[in-house]
Amino acid sequence: MWWLIVLVALVMIGAVALAARRKWIAPWREIEHLVKQVGRGEQPRTFLVGGGQQAHRIGVSLEEILTRQRELDKQIAKRESGTQAIFSAMQDGLLVVDSDRRFVLANETFRNLFSLPDVSKGTPLLGVVRDPALDRAIADTLQKAKPLRSELLLNGSQIELNAVPTKNEAGQISGAVVLFHDISDLKRADQIRRDFVANVSHELRTPLSILRGYIETMLDDPKMPRSESARILGVMEQHSKRLGLLANDLLTLAQLESGSSSLQLSEIDVVQFFDGLVRDWKKKFAAKSLKATVDVPADFPIIRADETRLREVFDNLLDNAVKYSSNQGEIRLNAARRGDELLFSVSDSGIGISREDLPRIFERFYRADKARSRELGGTGLGLSIVKHIAQLHGGSVEAESVFGKGTTIRVVL
Repeated sequence: MWWLIVLVALVMIGAVALAARRKWIAPWREIEHLVKQVGRGEQPRTFLVGGGQQAHRIGVSLEEILTRQRELDKQIAKRESGTQAIFSAMQDGLLVVDSDRRFVLANETFRNLFSLPDVSKGTPLLGVVRDPALDRAIADTLQKAKPLRSELLLNGSQIELNAVPTKNEAGQISGAVVLFHDISDLKRADQIRRDFVANVSHELRTPLSILRGYIETMLDDPKMPRSESARILGVMEQHSKRLGLLANDLLTLAQLESGSSSLQLSEIDVVQFFDGLVRDWKKKFAAKSLKATVDVPADFPIIRADETRLREVFDNLLDNAVKYSSNQGEIRLNAARRGDELLFSVSDSGIGISREDLPRIFERFYRADKARSRELGGTGLGLSIVKHIAQLHGGSVEAESVFGKGTTIRVVL
């Protein structure tokens, strides 16, 4: 009988052990497996855990945790995506560093400025951007704990740097935010403005000084011989005309640059237009024995343009061509196609323009041969006016020249 008692006891112990395993051990192993899956960001097949209510509640809680975690991940990803979109759209370079001058954040514009690849967070700034001026500016900002503004010369561009220190919740300096703004165009515009004022003053001063001098001469000598007074009056008339031309060109240029100019478009037959130009300039061509030729393809289309403005363009170009051509030279008016563009050019066989001067001839008051230009009565604004009228038509200008052999100015529409 004793072995029967033992057997019953063993059966009861086994049943208790099996019940304990099902209720306590197996559920906790399932929970452990679920926790590992959630930790890896995986989606468990089910959160239902066998066993008692406690194990079941833990499974439900794990499902809620995973759901909330994924929702937070979506929100963070959305915010990061929006932040990156803003940083990518910024025209200014952006750099964020910590208090040890290590990278925290840099946008694409900054990387392009310094020709950098993607930079890992925590990388020392000076180890990647070997610019002592930048490193010194950031160090000063962190040390003095106040905003700093300076300028850098970077690959020929003038860059304005604005560095602002950042603080943590305890009020301690935690790093700096640095913005990089390319001010090359502003500097260039400011230089052009200063040059313009200086050039206008110079252009006005010369004829005004001559006029004032001759007026004083005539006032000091009322009995001046008639022949001498006639000569002086002739010179005064010449310089007064120069002042008038300068004033007219300045007004024209100011109107074109103001953006308020409008075009009176009409249909223009280019052959008839060029023939009219040659006819009107015939006397000036003849004065220097210049040969004028017109080359327009037979199938060249009728164009729509402002005829008055276009006439002003070619009057300026022909005026330069005549002035700088030698006697018995040649002036050519040409029209051609280039893809979807129409090209109109005036070429001469004159003195030409040097390679150094050629890129600047469309600037206001720029003269390749300053002494001769003033001697011939130019204001230095003609080609600038040509450029602005072409741009007003949605076009552009081009120039080709060989020094000593001639020049071609081309209007592209």
